[in-house]
Amino acid sequence: MTALLPPPLPDEVHDRVPVEPRADCVADSAGGLTFDLADLGRPGAAYLLLRLRERQPHGAGHTETRLPLTPAADGRLRAVLPSSVQLAEGRWDVYADHGDAAPRRLAPGVNDLRSLVDRMPSGTRPHIAVRIPYATKHGNLTVRAWHRAPHAEAGELLIDGAGLTVRGRLLGAPLTPAGYAELRARTPEGDSPGQAARRVELGGSGGEFGLTVGYAELADAPGIWDLWLLPQGAQGPQARVARLLDDVADKKPIFTYPAVRTGPVAVGPYYTRDNDLSLRVTEAG
Repeated sequence: MTALLPPPLPDEVHDRVPVEPRADCVADSAGGLTFDLADLGRPGAAYLLLRLRERQPHGAGHTETRLPLTPAADGRLRAVLPSSVQLAEGRWDVYADHGDAAPRRLAPGVNDLRSLVDRMPSGTRPHIAVRIPYATKHGNLTVRAWHRAPHAEAGELLIDGAGLTVRGRLLGAPLTPAGYAELRARTPEGDSPGQAARRVELGGSGGEFGLTVGYAELADAPGIWDLWLLPQGAQGPQARVARLLDDVADKKPIFTYPAVRTGPVAVGPYYTRDNDLSLRVTEAG
């Protein structure tokens, strides 16, 4: 069973530090980020500090990344986060760090995310790296990061009275005739409960996939069901179906879909706070 992280602390806990100066950020299609900010006016080496907000289990990798700030044009400082530098999935708060004082939280300047719109990697790499800078509700700069291997990118969602059809693209693994999709019930803690997973037929070729979830199959199972792809069958890799390859850091409040009544329940898809695709089954009425 995969160890799951405790829920992150709310933005308010992390956003009490004064936010200055501002950092402009440019994203590239490979997953790299370039940060530009005004000279901080202090002698000595300066760094851009990325600090992972979520608490990690013991030994679960780096929770801080320092990038050197070097002189750029017009007296500004620049730091580059290449796509080859791996960030754990989560929210990374951004600071300026001189080492001789407490790091200073940065505010977002201009975020140029045009290269992320309709982004679609070639699929030749075994993983995808996604980093989306965004402004928190208190005006701080944070980077939302994902690292998936493989990845099932959700595209068009088609909803009718009978169910949900999902079309998308599989990256980092081939789709074989043994492949199928699976609905997995979720407890409030995120672990797998006693309800058995429900298999869903999977079709497609050339990296494209399609599947249809019949809502009647969930009429006896209120709760949250997470959607997974097993492109090579039970013994192969697994990919959580999600929508990551664009410039929207938090899709849950933006991409909303209707619930459809099926017998005693109402069923509807939604994107989680991690931009994963799930279905919510609630008792109707």
